[in-house]
Amino acid sequence: MTCTIYSHQSGFENIKETILLNFPKGNISLSKEDESDIIELEIKETASTPSKKIKILYRERAEPSYQIPEINDSALTANLKGLYGFVYSLPTVNKKVKDLFLHKIETLNSEFTIIQEEGEVEELKTIIANIANELDAVLFVQPDAVISKSAGQHFLDKNLDLIIDTEGNCGIEDLDVKINSVYFDGDQNELEEDQKQRKENNEKILEEHNIKINRHLPCIESENETVTRTPKEVAQRVSALAVVNLVAFGSISPEEATDYLQNYKLWDFTTENEKEFLADPTDDKKANESWKCEGIWVLMWALNKIDTLDFPDEFCDLENINPDDYPVGQDKDPNIFIDSIDSIRSKSEILDANDLYYRFNWACVDERINGRQIEAINPGIVYERQYALNWLINYMEQDWDHVTCDT
Repeated sequence: MTCTIYSHQSGFENIKETILLNFPKGNISLSKEDESDIIELEIKETASTPSKKIKILYRERAEPSYQIPEINDSALTANLKGLYGFVYSLPTVNKKVKDLFLHKIETLNSEFTIIQEEGEVEELKTIIANIANELDAVLFVQPDAVISKSAGQHFLDKNLDLIIDTEGNCGIEDLDVKINSVYFDGDQNELEEDQKQRKENNEKILEEHNIKINRHLPCIESENETVTRTPKEVAQRVSALAVVNLVAFGSISPEEATDYLQNYKLWDFTTENEKEFLADPTDDKKANESWKCEGIWVLMWALNKIDTLDFPDEFCDLENINPDDYPVGQDKDPNIFIDSIDSIRSKSEILDANDLYYRFNWACVDERINGRQIEAINPGIVYERQYALNWLINYMEQDWDHVTCDT
């Protein structure tokens, strides 16, 4: 018999202790293979009875979280993406439970497979039930297991009740999704009114455009928790970014851009990645850097130089910005632009946009995980705009080169 147990909890020592407490009569040997820790248990009731052997393979995500990252950080992360896609494709008689299960899959951080190699451990069903309940686990079960609840492959909850099988059957009405508070920047149970209202308003926008909504996606920071970039920081960043972007589109040479940035004292506001790009602007790098026009658009919006971000289904056009409002140009001193800036949009406006693009990006990543291309919005535009918006709100105090767009 084989079954695989998944849990939000992780840490081999803690999991090992939980497992071994439930196998008090076992002789234990430990080993490691690739990303897996292996526990082998030999259980011998008496000297005259044959041995019973159980093997447990444990592995966990490199970075425990409550979300599946876009880039695989471990074999388990890749497996969870496949698991999510598999469950997503299943029919169901209970959409609510299926949606909760999909959300729970995103929160899973550890996996251990129990293999009964020799003999039959009579207490195994009770032991698995104890472990599953203690770890608030979900289980992937084959039809021939002692805990089976279906004639095909299926998933059970911590009470060993059927969540879903390949026919879409379901034996429960609800499923708990618990998340360790350490993964949140703030306590999601003590949300401020602006956070709740922002989430509600933006979910309505997604609904209007038929974009998938994750109702369990947390709120972003409140206005009281957020310190936005200063007007001068934004003006300096967009000025340097605009110069580098001209190289990406072939409007000026990297040498001209470097001279311009140095002559007008913008070199100190140019990031290390941008300096490396200017030193060697290959075609691939130019293509990647050209996407930053969407970041320029966001920053110019934040500086009130454009009225709206527009829906992210079409690329922005920097030519639509009034040249008098643009920071750089031929024989134009960007410091005049920088010195003229003394305000940016309100915290509320910036957070409204940030929360919306956070939800947009989740929808894009969800489609990509499931091997589909989202049609209502452009994932590249969404990513670049969320990138700039995260920088604006000082997300995790990351500098421009290291902004992350978590979903």
